[in-house]
Amino acid sequence: MNRRDFLIGASLFALPTALLTSALQGQTSPAPEPWAEKLIAAAERQIGETIIYDPAYVGLSFPNGDIPRERGVCTDVVIRAYRDAFGFDLQLEVNKDMKAHFRDYPRIWGLKRPDRNIDHRRVPNLQTYFKRQGAALPISDRPGDYVPGDIISQMLPGNLPHIAIVTNHKSPDGKRPMLVHNIGAGTRLEDRLFDFKITGRYRLRPKTA
Repeated sequence: MNRRDFLIGASLFALPTALLTSALQGQTSPAPEPWAEKLIAAAERQIGETIIYDPAYVGLSFPNGDIPRERGVCTDVVIRAYRDAFGFDLQLEVNKDMKAHFRDYPRIWGLKRPDRNIDHRRVPNLQTYFKRQGAALPISDRPGDYVPGDIISQMLPGNLPHIAIVTNHKSPDGKRPMLVHNIGAGTRLEDRLFDFKITGRYRLRPKTA
């Protein structure tokens, strides 16, 4: 299954607008730490702004390079949230770390050197960067272990890596934190924490926070 076919199917699970509004106004966890609150708010501002899933390779300016805000992929939600909340540029930081430790990063794409246009927009590279920053946390099957501001990576059907931000909003049944992510229909707030295999959990509080 390719990502496009999967994403078309996944979009059927997207929350209707009325339910999304209800979720934003409904049950929440205790107030997040201030830095996490800023990160989540920056991610949620992308809802209704980023409406297109677009995985195309694009040449970017550097640093702080981005494609038009109405489009993007799952990693762009994370990248934009950190930039908007803290001025923390994952494009720059991943590129610096890859230049210094290229052998520690995945060789999935056959590259011989860093590519600042795309490296930070690939989930496996973000996973490696987060681990190298000491941000990795144990994976758990207990909803309460996932704290607002955590970042989770997942594996979708067809071995498609995905990434999302944990919010302080609760699922409609009050049992799970909801995620902000782009799984194929633009940035959304959804109850998808345990829908797919979780491959990583990270808590990256940038120094600028």
